[in-house]
Amino acid sequence: MQPCAVQSLDHLVLTVASITRTCTFYETILGMRAERFTVADGSTRTALKYGQQKINLHEAGNEFDPKSAFPTPGSADLCFLSDTPIEDWVAQLNANEVVIEEGPVPRTGATTALLSIYIRDPDNNLIEISNPI
Repeated sequence: MQPCAVQSLDHLVLTVASITRTCTFYETILGMRAERFTVADGSTRTALKYGQQKINLHEAGNEFDPKSAFPTPGSADLCFLSDTPIEDWVAQLNANEVVIEEGPVPRTGATTALLSIYIRDPDNNLIEISNPI
């Protein structure tokens, strides 16, 4: 028998102060799509979809079980890959008055070198937007 091993990430969960404000930011600034979905118990939840991935959203104080031991808005550090050139991202972020905290700077990704910029979402999560180089 071979050892067990995971292959990929299906989704992650962000705990946020406001699902509405988070959806607006991720849709407007990062081009994601907010989607409501129904789970097995019949309740409705919200996710941000992009590519083949999604980010499930939990509102602080109203998290779903099971959950992180310490669900906290602003505790995430996420890196998103993009085919859109970083200079186009810089222009879009500037046009939307989103502060670029750092970059463009070279970084090391999971599989290749990256050119990255860093911003913050409404909960102060650190968001890295990167081009593989």
